Amino acid sequence: MSKDTALITDSANELGDVLPDGGALMALDLGTKTIGIATCDAGWQFATAGSTLERGKFGRDRDRLSEIIRQRSIKAIVIGLPRNMDGSEGPRAQASRAYARNLAAAFALPILLWDERWSTTSAERAMIGQDMSRKKRAEKIDSHAAAVILQGAIDRLAGGIL
Repeated sequence: MSKDTALITDSANELGDVLPDGGALMALDLGTKTIGIATCDAGWQFATAGSTLERGKFGRDRDRLSEIIRQRSIKAIVIGLPRNMDGSEGPRAQASRAYARNLAAAFALPILLWDERWSTTSAERAMIGQDMSRKKRAEKIDSHAAAVILQGAIDRLAGGIL
């Protein structure tokens, strides 16, 4: 796949078609100030919360993400798409799509845009269930939200839930 033809899709089936042998995935929860990162195994079983990057200029973000992609042998990226509750897309969704285009050009990796409605709420509830302190939750919420996004995507990719 050349840089000019990197797949950006909203369809897990399309992503699965270009990755018939699986491969490690990385998910991003794009915030205005931070980027939550999660990864999964090559067999698409378990999403694991990773780090949270302070968001900066795209070049700096790209360099930091590039290191994770290289270290983990990432084959595709899943980006949370912040849709409105009625399914429509506003400015934040358009910003996520633009970020996806920049990543596709930078890495020539397929990108799946995954509906992230309720991901932060779900991550926070899970952390509260683990009796995590408010301070720890604030530090880790973005990477845990990325793990929720990624788990939903890999469940769908592996033929599980929608």
